[in-house]
Amino acid sequence: MFQQEVIKHALGLFEYPSGPILQDFPRDADMAQTEPAVPACPVDFSARADSLTDREKLLQQFRAEFSAMNSWHTIALQQRQRTTTGISGLSADSVVQLFTDFIQGNCEHDNDKELADLLRRAAEDLKAFYFEALAAQPDQPTSDKALAAWFWGQTCGAAVINEARKICLTSETKEMLLAGKLLLVPRSQMYRFA
Repeated sequence: MFQQEVIKHALGLFEYPSGPILQDFPRDADMAQTEPAVPACPVDFSARADSLTDREKLLQQFRAEFSAMNSWHTIALQQRQRTTTGISGLSADSVVQLFTDFIQGNCEHDNDKELADLLRRAAEDLKAFYFEALAAQPDQPTSDKALAAWFWGQTCGAAVINEARKICLTSETKEMLLAGKLLLVPRSQMYRFA
């Protein structure tokens, strides 16, 4: 609705006898929405396979979701000219690969302390990536509470972080156990995975 009003107003500027015309729109976009709208491109075009395990299905859905969010993140970077991702030192694609490898048991890392810290920082990068991608979409709320509810309650990204958390809890090292208990999923969001 708001976009239609803006377009109509902009087209009305052609009615002025001469130009250039510079005019502010008479009102701001309504930011009262508290629930995120469904992100664009929710369709999953990947092949369905009944033989996949629950983890394999989750990872397949995660990669498709990440791919859809990646387009929006590119737009966010163009709009904002900055990002809050990168504390892990990994690219967004490498963060996805890290979680995929870790969940599939293919993550070769000699030091559990370093791996636990890398997973924690990668989880923060993934969350920031999703938040920035969602912010680039029209009519999305920007409050911390709404973003957290959307991410932890509705995305495969959060489900993948939780899956990594559960794997950490099976470890015998204190660093991985600490990551599983406290560092990957905030306590305030843990009820979603109980």
